[in-house]
Amino acid sequence: MNSDLSIALDIMGGDRGPEVVFLAANNILKKYNTVHLTLVGLPEALQNIDSSMKGKYRDRISFIEATEVVSMNDNPLEVIRKKKKSSLRLAIEEVKYKRAHACVSSGNTGALMATAKFLLGTIPGVDRPAIISAMPAVNGPVFMLDLGANVDTTPNNLLQFAIMGSIVSKDIMGIESPKIGLLNIGKEEIKGNSLVKDTSKLLSDSNLNYIGFVEGSDIFQNVADVVVTDGFVGNIALKSIEGVASLITYYVKQEFNLNLFRKIQSLLANSSIRGIKKRLDSRRYNGATFVGLNGIVVKSHGHSDSLAFESAIDIAVIEARKDLTSEIKNYIEGL
Repeated sequence: MNSDLSIALDIMGGDRGPEVVFLAANNILKKYNTVHLTLVGLPEALQNIDSSMKGKYRDRISFIEATEVVSMNDNPLEVIRKKKKSSLRLAIEEVKYKRAHACVSSGNTGALMATAKFLLGTIPGVDRPAIISAMPAVNGPVFMLDLGANVDTTPNNLLQFAIMGSIVSKDIMGIESPKIGLLNIGKEEIKGNSLVKDTSKLLSDSNLNYIGFVEGSDIFQNVADVVVTDGFVGNIALKSIEGVASLITYYVKQEFNLNLFRKIQSLLANSSIRGIKKRLDSRRYNGATFVGLNGIVVKSHGHSDSLAFESAIDIAVIEARKDLTSEIKNYIEGL
């Protein structure tokens, strides 16, 4: 292997098929000349990809055949017990046995998290893994966690989320001391439930750059670099944000198609509209990391196209190069 970094890709997990992963993998191999990719999938899908590549990058790509695929409707516990040769599991096993530095999948989120936790375990001192992802804001991305892994949490869980979120933000954005905000229904100390109040005390006593409570509207204003919340609130916030983005897109299209005059206006404003769409393009922020696991696992959206999946691989490459798992482990041990 002529590469210093290896990433395992589950090619069967997404709604759009293995072709998406193939296109993303091809772009990644062009972009990074020190990255090796291991594609995991059903034999026929792998053969099609191998034929399409026509020997290109053959020294930096390898294939692992799976005999099963995890569907979006599969029960996570059943996947662990019965689908031991699935592409999802075999990709994670590459990380477990140190043959890959990270893995990326668009598969069933619950099954991916459950299988990864079962195979890799959690970092000593971390009670629960969390899901973290970047989202667009005024002056650059803001990271938010937990986005759905933990419905019920304790103040200590949220403190650990803040620690892991701070490390991710530092690694990916290069921020030396990321600002940590705790999502609440107001900024005043008297507001919020016992969970956020008790968590705020822990964060205030930590050596993190904790700035206090932030509200939902602050997420996009870069008030904080990392926004911490429990998985129940975080997942609702994430889905609401995605819904609002779709609504804005719908209204813009509707307005510019009302009549001929509006269509002419849209042509004149075309470059500005393209610029706005690019800045709000969720595909460029795709890639949610399961932080707290004893290995790097990145979840790509199930509807990902090649650009979105490529973004998820980019996240995996950055985190693998920074050795995210060791960074979190060392920080937790230092506590």
